[in-house]
Parts: sequence; structure tokens; C-alpha cells
Amino acid sequence: MRILLVGDVVGRAGRRAFRSFTPRLRAERGIDAVIVNGENSAGGKGYTRKALDELYAGGADVVTSGNHVWDKKDVFSFVDDEPFLIRPANYPAGTPGKGVCVFPAKTANIGVLNLSGRSFMPPMDCPFQKADEILAALEGQADIIVLDFHAETTSEKLAMGHYLDGRADIIVGTHTHVQTADARILPGGTAYITDLGMVGAQDSVLGVRTDLVIQKFRTGMPVRFETAEGPAEYAAVIVDIDVAGKRPATIEPILLREAG
Repeated sequence: MRILLVGDVVGRAGRRAFRSFTPRLRAERGIDAVIVNGENSAGGKGYTRKALDELYAGGADVVTSGNHVWDKKDVFSFVDDEPFLIRPANYPAGTPGKGVCVFPAKTANIGVLNLSGRSFMPPMDCPFQKADEILAALEGQADIIVLDFHAETTSEKLAMGHYLDGRADIIVGTHTHVQTADARILPGGTAYITDLGMVGAQDSVLGVRTDLVIQKFRTGMPVRFETAEGPAEYAAVIVDIDVAGKRPATIEPILLREAG
């Protein structure tokens, strides 16, 4: 079983790169399932119907989210009807959407959960306790467990990795948009990376126009951010799972760039 996990897709440039690179990787590398974080796919913040459909058209099987999931009001018209669109599970009870799904891949059922960190992030329920609840509920329903942990700090992501080591098969961090150099198999057998990175414009600050971000830092004044355009980068990992042994075998970082 080979799973492709793709970092935060940012704006139009990110959607274009996702549609370009994902089918190619799927064909060339024999990918069985694609999981992508799309919470920045519509103008850099949130989802629209059009943006989500572009991710599906590009090959997404499961789409995860984060703190920007509600930034476009369009999302409320479809979030409850999408079986493989998930938002952080540690939102309070009664929040629209769902935080976990089970995707039936060719040879195994993949349980995918989405959690938000709490360090320098909006107030949420405890992600560690919520992870315990979800893993207990998924027992017997999923052959492979994947977590997208949408969090700001490396320490919180690493702590979650070690907390669930051996209980989740794959744990990937998202949110900070820069791929980290620590992809590895943890001692308990979990495939882990602190941050997948992003799919968005190369000449940018985390997918946002550089001039606007610099203006914000230099002046301290409010600045309306806009997503950058131009050639994009595509950051992801490929995880090979030994289904017979029920353990990840390898995790391989992917970083592709469109030509200028």
C-alpha cells in the first residue's frame, strides 16, 4: 500500500500544481491513495465548491483542513455532505462537518483523522485526548490510521508523534508551509514528518505575496494579504505500508518545482 500525503494547497497556483503533479505521481509511483490538506485552497483561506472540486479532479481521495476551514461561508453549504472532507476533530461538539473518515482503498481501509494544535492556535479541545477517543472508535474499522496534525509548533507536533507512536501508522504535520527535514520511522513504527510543506507559489512567503508580508513586518500596520502567483512548488511525502506486517516500511519526502 502506497499513500501520497500532500502539504497545504495555497490559492490558484497551488491548485494548478496539485492538478499537474498529483496524477503524474499517481501513475509513475503506483499511488493507492492521496490525502491532501486543502484549507488554504480558495484564495489562501478556506474552501469554495470550485476549489474543492479542483482538488478532487486532481486526484485527492481525502481532503483535510485546519484553522482556516470556515473562512469562506460557501463551505457551510457542502461540508456536511462530503464523505471525505474532514476538519479538526477537536472542535467543540456540534460543529459542522466531521473530524474523521474511513477511505476504502484497494487493499485496505484507511482511517484519516484531522486534529488542530493549541499552541499559538485558536482555542480547541485537547488534541491528545481527542486522538485517544478517535483511535478507540476506529478499532476494527480501519486497517491503516493516518493523522494530519495541523499545528504551529514543532514541539507540539513532535509530542503528538511520540504520543501516538505505534498506535497511528502515519502522522504528518501541516500548517507552517515549510517542509521539515525529519521524515522518519519512529521507534514504535509510525511514519512521521513534522511538516509536509505546501503546494503554492515558490516566490512567496508561505504562499502569500512577499511585498505584502514584508510591508506587514516593516510597519506593523494591518495589511490585506493576497496569494502569490507564478511557478509553484509541490511538497509531499510518500509512505509505503507493509499491509501484511501492518507497519509503515518507508517514508520519502517529495519536493517538486514548476519551471519558471
